[in-house]
Amino acid sequence: MEKKTWTVYIMLCSDGTNYVGCTSNLESRLKKHSSGQVISTKNRLPVEIINYIVFNDKYKAYNFEKYLKSGSGRAFLKKRFI
Repeated sequence: MEKKTWTVYIMLCSDGTNYVGCTSNLESRLKKHSSGQVISTKNRLPVEIINYIVFNDKYKAYNFEKYLKSGSGRAFLKKRFI
């Protein structure tokens, strides 16, 4: 049985901003972003994935996503991932 993974991803949007998200199916999620089905990015297309981190634990993944969206997490993201 294949173990499920979760991916925290960082995208660069056309307006120069970053978007952080978390998913268990990165390929499907990126297709949704690119086709304008995600409200948060549909007006900032095209988007490009610039980094991603894979987790075996769903809760660690979602907690890391939440951290990257916080003030100190944004600073960490800019210093270490972009």
